[in-house]
Amino acid sequence: MPHMVTMENGQSQTIQEMLGCIERYNPDHLKTLEAYVEDQARGNTYDLEANLAVLKLYQFNPHMLNFDITYTILLKCLTNLPHTDFVMAKCLLLPQQMKDETVQIIINLADILERADFTLFWQRAEVNQTLFRHINGFHDSIRKFVCHVVGTTFQTIRKELLKELLGGIEDSTLDQWMKKYGWKHQGSLILIAAQDDKIKTKNITEKIEFDNLGGLMAQCL
Repeated sequence: MPHMVTMENGQSQTIQEMLGCIERYNPDHLKTLEAYVEDQARGNTYDLEANLAVLKLYQFNPHMLNFDITYTILLKCLTNLPHTDFVMAKCLLLPQQMKDETVQIIINLADILERADFTLFWQRAEVNQTLFRHINGFHDSIRKFVCHVVGTTFQTIRKELLKELLGGIEDSTLDQWMKKYGWKHQGSLILIAAQDDKIKTKNITEKIEFDNLGGLMAQCL
């Protein structure tokens, strides 16, 4: 069932309809939008536009700032890497949000992921695991990003290293991710892809008319 917001005239709209008009800046809708953020965390769904609208309302109404919702929005942005959602959300943060210790922890986690230092990320995630407990599917969303990076970087990778990059997972869980991406066992290695197959040569033929070349040749004399 879609979330509904009530307009000043008493009529109801879905959140998506409300976001398409001036009502998106009405602070009366903030509580509904915040509840929608919490539903995204529970239901493993994602709505970037609605989440950015919440941060924008905080900018206009700093007295209504909710740090817990801020954390959830930033963490949900991380679940959509490699897209730049986190950067957009970070740009909307108020100074008091940027100074918050938990926000700084999340920003640090984002920086680690951007550097593809996945071993360090899982170590930090273990220390701060209470941050993610309410976000259903968070760890698998990060593993999906790890697989994206691995798939565009490696032809083969050691099995134990891949397990480490995915957060120290078991063999059975590794097999599930390999099946999802079509990766194959090759002894102690995992065959990701033959990068040569991804590179297609392209013949480029240029046709230059003599009349067009004549002026250039005259300048060279």
